[in-house]
Amino acid sequence: MTYPEVDPQPNFPALESETLKFWQEDNTFQASIDQHPVSAGAASEFVFYDGPPFANGLPHYGHLLTGFVKDAVPRYQTMRGKRVERRFGWDCHGLPAEAEAERQLGISGTQAITDFGIAKFNDYCKVSVLQYTADWERYVTRQARWVDFTNDYKTLDMSYMESVMWAFKALWDKGLIYEGFRVLPYSWALETPLSNTETRMDDAYKQVQDPALTVAFALESGELIVAWTTTPWTLPSNLALAVGPDIAYARVRHNDKIYIIAEARLAAYEKELAGAEVLGTVTGSQLVGQKYAPLFPYFADQPGAFKILAGDFVTIDDGTGVVHMAPGFGEDDQRVCKEHGIDLVVPVNSRGEFTHEVADYEGLQVFAANPAIIRALKERGVVLRHETYDHSYPHCWRTGKPLIYKAVSSWFVNVTAVKERMVALNQEIRWVPEHLQDGSFGKWLENARDWNISRNRFWGSPIPVWRSDDPTYPRIDVYGSVAELERDFGVAVTELHRPAVDDLVRPNPDDPTGKSMMRRVPEVLDCWFESGSMPFAQVHYPFENQEWFEQHNPGDFIVEYIGQTRGWFYTLHVLATALFDRPAFSTCVSHGIVLGADGQKMSKSLRNYPDPMGVFDSYGADAMRWYLLSSSILRGSDFAVTEEGIRDTVRQVMLPLWNSWYFLSLYSNAEGKTGVVDYSSTNVLDQYIFSKLHNVVNETTTSMDEYDLFNACQHVRSFLDVLTNWYIRRSRNRFWAGDQEAINTLHTVLDVLTRVAAPLLPLTTEQVFQGLSGKRSVHLEQWPSSEVIPVDGVLVAAMDQVRDVCSTTLSLRKAYSRRVRLPLANVTVASPSAERLRPFVSIITEEVNVHHVTLSTDVEGVARHELQVIPAALGPRLGADTQKVIVAIKKGDWTRTGDVVTAGGFDLQPHEYQLKLLAAHDDKDVSASAALADGLGIVLLDIALTPELLAEGAARDIVRVVQQARRQADFAVSDRIHLTLGLPDDVAEQISGFMDYIRAETLAETVSYDADAPRTTDLDGTPIAVAVERLR
Repeated sequence: MTYPEVDPQPNFPALESETLKFWQEDNTFQASIDQHPVSAGAASEFVFYDGPPFANGLPHYGHLLTGFVKDAVPRYQTMRGKRVERRFGWDCHGLPAEAEAERQLGISGTQAITDFGIAKFNDYCKVSVLQYTADWERYVTRQARWVDFTNDYKTLDMSYMESVMWAFKALWDKGLIYEGFRVLPYSWALETPLSNTETRMDDAYKQVQDPALTVAFALESGELIVAWTTTPWTLPSNLALAVGPDIAYARVRHNDKIYIIAEARLAAYEKELAGAEVLGTVTGSQLVGQKYAPLFPYFADQPGAFKILAGDFVTIDDGTGVVHMAPGFGEDDQRVCKEHGIDLVVPVNSRGEFTHEVADYEGLQVFAANPAIIRALKERGVVLRHETYDHSYPHCWRTGKPLIYKAVSSWFVNVTAVKERMVALNQEIRWVPEHLQDGSFGKWLENARDWNISRNRFWGSPIPVWRSDDPTYPRIDVYGSVAELERDFGVAVTELHRPAVDDLVRPNPDDPTGKSMMRRVPEVLDCWFESGSMPFAQVHYPFENQEWFEQHNPGDFIVEYIGQTRGWFYTLHVLATALFDRPAFSTCVSHGIVLGADGQKMSKSLRNYPDPMGVFDSYGADAMRWYLLSSSILRGSDFAVTEEGIRDTVRQVMLPLWNSWYFLSLYSNAEGKTGVVDYSSTNVLDQYIFSKLHNVVNETTTSMDEYDLFNACQHVRSFLDVLTNWYIRRSRNRFWAGDQEAINTLHTVLDVLTRVAAPLLPLTTEQVFQGLSGKRSVHLEQWPSSEVIPVDGVLVAAMDQVRDVCSTTLSLRKAYSRRVRLPLANVTVASPSAERLRPFVSIITEEVNVHHVTLSTDVEGVARHELQVIPAALGPRLGADTQKVIVAIKKGDWTRTGDVVTAGGFDLQPHEYQLKLLAAHDDKDVSASAALADGLGIVLLDIALTPELLAEGAARDIVRVVQQARRQADFAVSDRIHLTLGLPDDVAEQISGFMDYIRAETLAETVSYDADAPRTTDLDGTPIAVAVERLR
């Protein structure tokens, strides 16, 4: 029995299509789950929570990257013996769905939707939000991600919505839900408030140029106090001014007017107040309580308004040190004014337009009203400065329009009540990267504010609150199940979406007149509340699967991009803490943002990234998977996707693995042999590759256990380098001879390696493993154990040093233009551990093509150390004395005693210097030198050339040319040939002593010369003729 024929030039996308078809027909994914039965108990399961994407757009690289991680970790855990069910989910409700539906329908605004019909609009949302599900399934399947689409969950399912309703009611019962009238980020384009979380989403803040005004307010004393604002449209709603009680304010006379401004800000107004006379200073506390004239007449009769208040938020970083307060449009403004009994005013409607209360600007959108307001104030002579201010400002994450801050009635989760517990439970979570725990996520928790969970919209889970429509008979009912609704309203409830749920109306039980009715409040829930409910809502907890949920929560693993530290990760954590007093997940992997090739965020309009399906079709999904998983993006960094990088993955990782398999099949089949798993070989190279295999299994296992896929990829790639560029290359003659031990060794290595790399290259490893073993699937195999793989640490240390010596020597050859086929006389290796290289001198000799290898432990006899100081590291400690150290080193005034280096009288710390090993006597015409990687040894290469060395090099070059001709003629590796050469007389004479070598290396049984043959082949600049003929 032999191996199957392996294509030396694999078409990876075509091979992947074969594997995907096999998986589908074989039902391999389900088999991987079924092989670990539920009956084994919860401890044998690995719980993965799949964050639900919106399905109203195609997947991008961010989704695909997350999907690769979502696939690699469960594949690994499955091979470790865990049952890993993977259920896909869809986020269906909320602003993304509504905004897309409005765009498609060509309508905009709540009134337009109401006119269109809420039922029709929501029906359209339901269809629209799932229109790309088939495309998602195609992309996800093509990327080789195993996930259950058949048993998916959708946030629009009634069972899911009922669990969300239960969560709201449970929080209400705990006193963690309340209704409040507060200033919130407000999207006038969508006519709804947003949460603070949503204002921290990607691209929510944008650089803008806003008008900034410095305006003078007239105090009762006749003096003018100046305030600065970047929102002139809020000035008609001004009700107070705030000063810092401890800030010093200057009174300055300018053009017969006395202005009051923070003393520290006078210089910023040097132009406007040129020549002003400083009359003195007062503290902010001395200004508190003074009254001033309203800037506009609209709210002049507001009780308690138009006076100076103390504000702990006032700074002198910019502006005037005086803050204008419109409590209907600022959080601090509302808080401080409320403390002083000033009621707020909100003369702006849901569309961001002024109401009749501000008659002069009624109907104008607030940003559009800015120019008119500025013009009016200038005409009245109260504008001290009008400028343009560049700053970062929050925008609606769905529409891209600038937000306003506006007081609205909303429903909140009282996050501050559970904040300390959230911070404590965060310490039970493993974060990858680790810094997120106390970094961006931890800090977000420490500064958490109450969460606005209501949206004044249509398509979403309803806020399950019914309220009496007559305040004379107040009553609130909160519902936590369909059964409770059916009990109170006496009808079957089959739909929880608007408007059906709004039609549930009943008489107020507390109204003896029977006239008032219980009606649902109009808001729907923030879709982030729904996605945060995913762990329990996906299984309809607590109405079903109570035992299952208790055994599967917290989840073992979640993954999303780093922005979700303020999104899904956060909402999961809030609800899990508040509802269950435990984390929602045990491990969270968070990756950076995928960028386009130009380093900018991926954009369809910019076309700055390759089409994912195009990449799949050109290079394969494994290429994209490895490229992303092995990048710094899994360490939390942002990462730019380039087609070149994906192409490099094929060349550097996939082809080496495939070529190793091709090599084994080619030489084994040529001898009619096949390999078996066998670790018994005593050959030193076999023992070495087994030892390296032992180590890579341990290293990769550790990395995968720590969810460090980046490191796992590095370990596998490093091993592939050893396998292909050392073991296989050094063992080629053994395979040529049909050595069964070599065949068994490479067979064994590939059997283990394909299992180790299976989560990282699932499609390629499947092809290799099935051909190698004849078994069903690598993904149904157990993860390899290093315990059965022999390891020799001493051999590894020695052989690794051999490889280092060879690599260093070959680098010297390249630097000095001594091609590898050109033999050199000698290389000297001086190292404290040089003697352990002695058994491998023949390998070094052959690898670097020298006639002799000299080993020496006397490093000092052939080398010297050059001390190089690192000023950037030394400077902070020594300051001006750094220069003394540098001068001393230049003079050679430094010593090394053990590990202590002293220069200029100062002991240097290890990170402050480098010791470079150099040849003691460096004659660049005859010798080249370079330090070994460990910095303890040195290689000295004799680069002098003699006629004998040049002749041997020419012979080797001819062997290379003949081997190339054999390949071009498609000869088998064992075919014997007749060789015809056409050489210049001097070359023929030069190589005459090496003909036996040429015949042996090329399997040439006979050689002839043809001086007239066309010389179309180049031999190091000399034209020659080479022809080959198969003999047998």
